[in-house]
Amino acid sequence: MTHTAVGWHIELEFSEDDQHTRAAALVRLADGTEVRAHGHATRHRVDSNQPRVGEEIAGARALNELAMRLLTKAHDEIDAESGRVSHPIHV
Repeated sequence: MTHTAVGWHIELEFSEDDQHTRAAALVRLADGTEVRAHGHATRHRVDSNQPRVGEEIAGARALNELAMRLLTKAHDEIDAESGRVSHPIHV
């Protein structure tokens, strides 16, 4: 059995103002495919301004969406290869 080391680098970029944090996630796969996702966080007006917390929430939401997009991609590839409809992949 041959084992190949594979690695993915995920990029997260943030844009912020006093009320909103937006995160954009990107992963480039070995087949050249890029999968992108976004997340958003909104600070409640009575909360203190903590940019790090907004980044954590928006980043987690972007990574969650990225994970779901990767699961969907894998599911579609299973169906295309097998020629049948497989059971959905659930988290």
